[in-house]
Amino acid sequence: MSLTSLDLNLMVLIVLLACGIFSHNSAITIAAGVLIVFRITPLSEFFPYLQQHGLNIGVIILTIGVLTPIASGKIPGAEILKSFMHWKSILAIAIGVFVAWLGGRGVQLMSNQPNIVAGLLIGTVAGVAVLRGVPVGPLIAAGILSLLIGIGQ
Repeated sequence: MSLTSLDLNLMVLIVLLACGIFSHNSAITIAAGVLIVFRITPLSEFFPYLQQHGLNIGVIILTIGVLTPIASGKIPGAEILKSFMHWKSILAIAIGVFVAWLGGRGVQLMSNQPNIVAGLLIGTVAGVAVLRGVPVGPLIAAGILSLLIGIGQ
């Protein structure tokens, strides 16, 4: 088998799957596994849809998870209102606004310079696998990178 006939993208996914398994990170393991299945089956025709809408779908699912304690009543409405009176909560709101702004810059940078996406993904996967992080980093990493290289204002 020559290097040209080797599917390097599939190999990268398999390495990511192995990293996810080795680091006991179910998010990386499941994501890589699902993408491998898509890659090697006729489901690959859905890659354009995943590329176009996957980020939004992921953000929606993440937002549902974050809002669930409010919707379920685990965090009462009165407690939410009181949080606006505490300096830690006000600081949390400010940081949330800043991070959302960074994420927006990150999306713009990743759209304008897709050549840096691979580096951001490798860094994020390394952080997840080695440091037991959570794979929400590429957008924020791209936002920070946009600040450092001055792109995407």
